[in-house]
Amino acid sequence: MAKIVVVYHSGYGHTAAQAKAVFTGVESVEGVSVNLLKVEEVEANWESLDQADAIIFGSPTYMGSVSGQFKTFMDSTGGRWLEQKWKDKIAAGFTNSGSLSGDKLNTLIQLTVFAAQHSMVWVGSSVLPNGRTDENINRIGSFLGAAAQSDHGSLEPSSGDLQTAQLFGERVAQAALRWVRGK
Repeated sequence: MAKIVVVYHSGYGHTAAQAKAVFTGVESVEGVSVNLLKVEEVEANWESLDQADAIIFGSPTYMGSVSGQFKTFMDSTGGRWLEQKWKDKIAAGFTNSGSLSGDKLNTLIQLTVFAAQHSMVWVGSSVLPNGRTDENINRIGSFLGAAAQSDHGSLEPSSGDLQTAQLFGERVAQAALRWVRGK
C-alpha cells in the first residue's frame, strides 16, 4: 500500500477543485491510500506528511509564484528538511492561474526546487497536449506538473484541465506504487 498526501492552498476555490481532481485520480489506483490536506490544516497533520510515500503539492499561481499561504507552509518545513524526513519520497505538483500562461511554469519550478531541497524524487506529467479548447486534456502543454487556467469569476478550471489533473493524480499514484514496491 502506498500512502499519498495531496497538500494544497486555494484562495478562490479553483485550486481546490483541481486538488479534488488530483485526489480522484490517485484514489482510482488500487493499492493506494490518499489524504487531501489544506495547508491551513498542516499544523495538526505533520505526521501524515512524514509517513506518506508521496506528497503532491498544489498552489495557485499568484503574481508568478506560489501563494503566500503555500510559501508559509514551505518555510515551515525547515525542521523536516534538517532531519531529511521527506528524503526519497515521491513528489509532484500542480497549479492554477487566471490567465492561460499566468507564469504557472515558475510556480511549478518553485515546487520542484522545494521538493529537491527535501531530497524528494519529482514526477512530472505524461499527458500529451490534445488541442487548445477548454475540453482538451493538457491544453496548456505542461509537463513539469499539472497546470490549469480558471477564468476570473468562474467556479473551477475547465473540464479538460480537471481531467488533466485526474490523469496526473493517477500517474503519481502509479509511480508511488512502483517506488514502494521497489524498496
